[in-house]
Amino acid sequence: MQLRDFLSYEEIYIQCHDSPDADALASGFGLYTYFQNHGIKTHLIYTGRFRIRKANLVLMVEKLNIPVEYVEEGTLHLTNELLLTVDSQYGAGNITKIPAEHIGIIDHHQMEARNIPDSLILSDFGSCSTVVWKLLCEEQFDPNDYPDLATALYYGLYSDTQQFTEVHNPADKDMHDALKYRNSVFSLLKNSNISSSELEIAAIAILRAVHNTEKRYSLIKSEPCDPNILGLISDLCIQVDSADVCVVYNELPDGIKFSVRSCTKETKACDLAAYLAGKIGSGGGHLEKSGGFINRWLYESRYDSLLTEDYFSIQVQNYLNSFDILDARTSHVDHSRMKSYRRRQLPVGYVQPTQLLPSKTPITIRTIEGDLDLIISEQTYIMIDLQGKVSVKSKEDFHEHYLPTKDAYHPKALYLPTIKNRLTGTQIRLSGYIHSCIPLETTIVQAYPLERACKLFPLWDEEKYLPGNIGDYLVALKDQPGDLFIEEKEVFEQTYELI
Repeated sequence: MQLRDFLSYEEIYIQCHDSPDADALASGFGLYTYFQNHGIKTHLIYTGRFRIRKANLVLMVEKLNIPVEYVEEGTLHLTNELLLTVDSQYGAGNITKIPAEHIGIIDHHQMEARNIPDSLILSDFGSCSTVVWKLLCEEQFDPNDYPDLATALYYGLYSDTQQFTEVHNPADKDMHDALKYRNSVFSLLKNSNISSSELEIAAIAILRAVHNTEKRYSLIKSEPCDPNILGLISDLCIQVDSADVCVVYNELPDGIKFSVRSCTKETKACDLAAYLAGKIGSGGGHLEKSGGFINRWLYESRYDSLLTEDYFSIQVQNYLNSFDILDARTSHVDHSRMKSYRRRQLPVGYVQPTQLLPSKTPITIRTIEGDLDLIISEQTYIMIDLQGKVSVKSKEDFHEHYLPTKDAYHPKALYLPTIKNRLTGTQIRLSGYIHSCIPLETTIVQAYPLERACKLFPLWDEEKYLPGNIGDYLVALKDQPGDLFIEEKEVFEQTYELI
């Protein structure tokens, strides 16, 4: 989907979900600004039982001049106009259905509407604001030319990711870094989130916390409240000396919002959040702080009779019991179980960053797996595989093991790596600069598929584990059997062949 696809309409209605939050207002405002600037008669609307009255949202609408209108249910019937639902999906339970012949959807939740062709649903994005920002950038429409809009999008991401703690998608990070927002307004909004009644909700939730001292985790159910309250509660509860992991959640009309905290290296908060969401929601974030959302309809279709208290208790215990811990320094690995494999001579991508920026420039390489900071030199080579994963090699190491070709390299990745100049803030997309090279040597490894999930602490990092799921491969270099790593099943079978 591209926004230019809708420029043929003379009139467009952008509908936020009922009781819109900051992300819905911001993403709707972004679309409104784009279409208005193209001369289209545009309306930003919401309906439902309640008008906007939460303090931070009233301030957001007022301070950022968001032209949102409340429409009484049953008063709109659209024929030639486009109805574009934002941060929700037409026909979903959290948005009043307005009769319309032409419908589009822009959202970041789990897919519910499957019969509407004009849909863009990016469930791995932390906010719908990011989806809209991406669409605007693809149209060469810079939100920074509109300070109110830039601030709204920034606050939308802040609000929907529990103060940025759930940001894990590189597109969310790109928007976060790119927006030039009005700091005075953002500061006012973020400090207007909590009401006295929500403080009371937090206090009651903490008093009712359930602690499992054997497994060292806490579970806390809260009454419905602003998502940031969940983060506040979990930040407090992770400080309890008997808990290494904390999960706080509440039930909302359209689903279950949850916050995760971890202070142990064996449990990444982002991994636990993704596990809790499973295939019925989305979750992620950082090593210590994370969160997610579970879709109400998907939950009830799978766990109709299961109380949410039981769901989270079962899932947290299942997660903590589901994996083995391996440390390449100390753990014994039965190499007799391993078979020998040869690495196929597949092309790999590389970039010489000094062809793009001067030597000694500090940069951040943004990848689907996270950010990598370094200072480049003529010796720096950035390696990129088909999945978009990145490693850094020296010039000597590169020419010893790879033969450059004249071909371009095109990774099949959801997100292609970018380089950010940390001195200027300028971002360079690497898609047009990746060259191809062929491995010179045949690499022999030993490997076996995992029968249980595994967390491997490799030789090169004793703080961050490599996760492995059932069916993934535990791999050791033949001439360095202690140098262990994990490859995803699909990647391993594409990359290696049995000897």
